[in-house]
Amino acid sequence: MPVLRICHLYPELMNIYGDRGNVIALVGRCLWRGWEARVVRLSLGDPIDPSLHDLFFIGGGQDREQMMVCEDLAGEKGEALRAAVEDGAALLSICGGYQLLGRRFLTCTGEDLPGVSLFDVETVGGDTRFIGNVAVECALEGVGGTLVGFENHSGRTRLGPAARPLGRVLRGHGNNGEDGTEGCVHRHAIGTYLHGSLLPKNPRLADWLILQALRRRHELEELPPLDDALEEAAHRAALRLVLGERPRKGRPRLRRLRPSR
Repeated sequence: MPVLRICHLYPELMNIYGDRGNVIALVGRCLWRGWEARVVRLSLGDPIDPSLHDLFFIGGGQDREQMMVCEDLAGEKGEALRAAVEDGAALLSICGGYQLLGRRFLTCTGEDLPGVSLFDVETVGGDTRFIGNVAVECALEGVGGTLVGFENHSGRTRLGPAARPLGRVLRGHGNNGEDGTEGCVHRHAIGTYLHGSLLPKNPRLADWLILQALRRRHELEELPPLDDALEEAAHRAALRLVLGERPRKGRPRLRRLRPSR
């Protein structure tokens, strides 16, 4: 029987807008299939053993908490996280967690926070916040369709040449409010600004993460299907809400993405 090993990083520091619900969704979707899911919570000072966990999660947090986590991820801990992803582990990072896994985060108050460099992105804090519901055309193979969520961030994240976006913004601001991109993908790791919680309303993305994580130890072609009637209804309701909202004045025009390499 497959066992999903989840490492929830900094749950008491990086958990805003219901980000913990993503872990609950992952565990629930394993239990509904009759599988076991084990969650280990690691925080400041706790070492990471890359071989023990197959799916890492880190949520968003305030600037003060981000600075504490940034210091903790420096050195061996950040290297262990990168090693796990390069070895095939899956990862989901939201907002502040996403920013800290890039190369650098320059906050709007001038603190220069070095990142883990898991994603080829850099973030600079802006003068205004991007707040509101978001719809994204997902570019991730095996997921497709749309993603829905909620964003609240002042960071402007720019993708480097090695980065590929999670998707194209249909409504909202995404990475920076200018180039139409949202999030970043590296191997089986995802960074995104979508709170929500994200995964309960986007079950196909939840199952993509579970499948990639389990494939690290188990031979699986696909996951047994679940009755996602309620989840898909929630997704459609959220999508209708987002697309029905009137765009705010001054919102930048969308740009079509180049095909990912």
